[in-house]
Amino acid sequence: MKPKELNIIYKGDCSILLADKSLFPDKSINLIVTSPPYADKRKNSYQGVNSDKYVEWFLPISDQLIRILKDNGSFILNIKEHPSNGERETYVLELILEMKKQGWFWIEEYCWYKKNSFPGKWPNRFRDSWERCLHFTKKKDFAMYQDAVKVPIGDWAEKRFKSMSENDFIRHISKNNTHLGRNVSNWLNKKKVYPHNVLVFEEEHRLYLGNVVETAADTSHKNHSAIFPLELPTWFIRLFSKENDAVLDPFLGSGTTAVAALLHKRKYIGIELKTEYFSEAQKNICEVEKIMKKNSNKI
Repeated sequence: MKPKELNIIYKGDCSILLADKSLFPDKSINLIVTSPPYADKRKNSYQGVNSDKYVEWFLPISDQLIRILKDNGSFILNIKEHPSNGERETYVLELILEMKKQGWFWIEEYCWYKKNSFPGKWPNRFRDSWERCLHFTKKKDFAMYQDAVKVPIGDWAEKRFKSMSENDFIRHISKNNTHLGRNVSNWLNKKKVYPHNVLVFEEEHRLYLGNVVETAADTSHKNHSAIFPLELPTWFIRLFSKENDAVLDPFLGSGTTAVAALLHKRKYIGIELKTEYFSEAQKNICEVEKIMKKNSNKI
């Protein structure tokens, strides 16, 4: 079954709206990408959830998400526990364990390296420059399009391939007896390779639409207390969905996930509680739609 509507934003509390089966039927969404309010954060924007109550607050939401996600779908949860009283909170780790009890498979943890992290000085730690992007699925066999996120092999290849040895043409086992092996010749003539699980975006806020480079979609980064770059949902959308798939963000904010889905020919559904952000998301999506229409008319 399909959701009642696609390419739409609902205003309201996602814990209530997600439970409406007329809006979100079982197994109707291909990909969920979201970043909920972190514990004790965004109190001026949202109600704020205490870290001791965070798991209890989120589990009813994740219970609805597992219901509406397709069997081969993926759920990407961008979240990071913060320090309190001199040590890291544990609510994210507790949430992972409880979600596994709900039936989720915790497949992977991607590390998003944040170039714009706040500088500062702390007595027992350094600048916090990364966040978790947790990958959950309903089954171990899920849709994944790895070729869509391949990266250039890098300058190292040309130099390395000029000095090939006999061991580079076989699966050579390392001398330290770790049983790890590699055949370097497998990389010969390759221009692109699979990326690692640390996400570093070199050109944030720039979108590639065919041969057109657009910067106007930076509008999705305005007027929100906690935004992620457009490249973050874009990367996961390319990796875990295909054209015309339905992508949901139940904490849409200023519309970044919807914009990314729209630009890559996916269908989006968003939910946003706060009126200001709901209006901002609508505005950002409309501006991007105008840009895309203008570009299509040029072709």
